[in-house]
Amino acid sequence: MGAPHNIKRYGEVWPEFRIHHGLEILNKLKDKVIISGGWAWHFMSEKGHTEYKHAHDHKDIDIFVKKENAAEAVMVIQHEGFHKVWTRYDHLQSEENFRRYEKTVELENGKSHRITIDFFEKNDLETIVIDGFTVVKPDILLTFYRNIHSSDKCWAVMAAKDLLEKGIDPVGHPKLNEIPKVD
Repeated sequence: MGAPHNIKRYGEVWPEFRIHHGLEILNKLKDKVIISGGWAWHFMSEKGHTEYKHAHDHKDIDIFVKKENAAEAVMVIQHEGFHKVWTRYDHLQSEENFRRYEKTVELENGKSHRITIDFFEKNDLETIVIDGFTVVKPDILLTFYRNIHSSDKCWAVMAAKDLLEKGIDPVGHPKLNEIPKVD
């Protein structure tokens, strides 16, 4: 599970290049993958929302791929310059067949930025489509914070859980990107 947030840092936003590069690869994969994690919450949030760091996690891109689409998705990822990297999870047996791909992009200011894709194979996910992107249904996505995703303190995760408990559909709800009130 994720560490508690430093509330003094609420209001910080993700750099635009991180959002741009994430959307760039997701657009190329959109008909082959199911988006999970922070990027799923991104698509479920209101259009034009502020990219707060604590609202949803954009450190990596979590995708699920149906087994029959896995080879094609890997070909796109590799064509875009991503390479498989080894993690401590690679030797663990799992039904999701986890893999990680990374690419380093040089920025205009001379610094570099690493884009990470966490790739899981799974055939039986319940999904919804938002603006042409297939994402894990919110109630199913919340169950992944026990074993697949770790940022369970993100505002969108906490808000979606609260909204679903009240019988409210979180998709497009402003609370997914709202700074929580702190005492």
